[in-house]
Amino acid sequence: MLPVLALVGRPNVGKSTLFNRLTRSRDALVDDQPGVTRDRLYGRGRVGGKGFLVVDTGGLAGEAGVFGAQVRRQVELAIDEAQAVLFMVDAVQGLLAPDRDIGAQLRNSGAKVFVLVNKSERLEAEVAATEFHELGLGAPLAVSAKTGEGVSELLERVLDDYAAGEDAPPVGMPVFTLAGRPNVGKSTLANQLAGAARMVVSEIPGTTRDSVRMPLRVDGQDFMLIDTAGVRRKSRVDETLEKFSVLKTLQAIGEANVVLLMLDATCEIGAQDATIAGMIEQLGRSMVVVVNKWERLASEQRRKIKHELQRKLPFLPNPEMVFISALRGANLAAVLPAARRAYESAMISIATSNLNRVLAQAVAQTSPPLQNQRAVRLKFAHQAGKNPPVIVVHGNLAEKLPTSYRRYLANYFSRAYRLTGTPLRIIPRSADNPFHGRKSSTSPFAKPAQSGRRVSRLRSKSNYKSQSK
Repeated sequence: MLPVLALVGRPNVGKSTLFNRLTRSRDALVDDQPGVTRDRLYGRGRVGGKGFLVVDTGGLAGEAGVFGAQVRRQVELAIDEAQAVLFMVDAVQGLLAPDRDIGAQLRNSGAKVFVLVNKSERLEAEVAATEFHELGLGAPLAVSAKTGEGVSELLERVLDDYAAGEDAPPVGMPVFTLAGRPNVGKSTLANQLAGAARMVVSEIPGTTRDSVRMPLRVDGQDFMLIDTAGVRRKSRVDETLEKFSVLKTLQAIGEANVVLLMLDATCEIGAQDATIAGMIEQLGRSMVVVVNKWERLASEQRRKIKHELQRKLPFLPNPEMVFISALRGANLAAVLPAARRAYESAMISIATSNLNRVLAQAVAQTSPPLQNQRAVRLKFAHQAGKNPPVIVVHGNLAEKLPTSYRRYLANYFSRAYRLTGTPLRIIPRSADNPFHGRKSSTSPFAKPAQSGRRVSRLRSKSNYKSQSK
């Protein structure tokens, strides 16, 4: 089992910077503004043949009001999960009262704690660590999350009790990403699926800022769930930090096998919902439409919303639609099965013989339109990719196929193989069938042809020699 390392400390001491260095990623948002991280953020790291999981947390004593208690609760949960707690302090600012309070809390928790004196790249290690002995949590370690100084030595000490070779990642683990406008209930649904309050939840739009990854196991099946920041219209994205959140949402969509597009049933299906759906479709990701807050609508309103979904999102590739109440837990049992069916559609493997049989049926039903009075003959097809499925169709003038006929083929294949929520791609190629075509005279394996005159001359010479004998 992989050891879990939790990063804790007051705001702006460099926890997210160290998280990114340990995971060799940019998954955690880094900003000079305190309080950027609110939720637990999970990542995987590896050093010297040993793997580990690292959890970034919000700054303790950093936020008051609506978020303060929830952030503290997130840190407490991270400490309970961890085999080692990396308590970060700031060498430049020195030992402050919040550091003492956090140190007292960690001493009472009974956790295995390492005190990291960050931002010590310009200081002597012993000088930087001196005053932090007062915390009573063992010898402090001077590090620099920014430059990496002291990080290798830190990991050697932390992972000394753990054996190497325990970090084989799960093969083929599906990745499901929650996406949608702010305040549609993404974090509430994530908490329900996780079976615990892992995400900070608030009625204030924009509560989630990072794309937060959670490895989960439900009904004996493993998957990665990514909660993302809500995507607003560009005209309403003012803060630099929120712009980074939107970018990370798009990256999380690109990383996914299936995107759970969440909509708010109490709001009209708007242009921003269609824009997000279009981005998912353009990135080629499978999709399940999850309509939240369904319990608040009367029968007539429900019929209206279903009609709006068909009218405003007609370009979606036949996604399953699940109507839920994330807050009350209504119909949540339908979400993951729908996501798994969409995942199977995205990762389908189709035999070439079967694919060619379906292609022949599609062409027989509707022939390709003429191109400059010439017939387009589609000869064979094969699968060239997954997530999304990619079908390459070969034939003469195939690259001249209009977009409408390519769409027809994609829809025909999707119906034939019962794909749900997956945008199937058609790539036409104007080329002969390499398996059934004639041998090319330019083939490096072909024998050079001999002209009739040359063959005749050789025969005459052979007859002359036999007569002489």
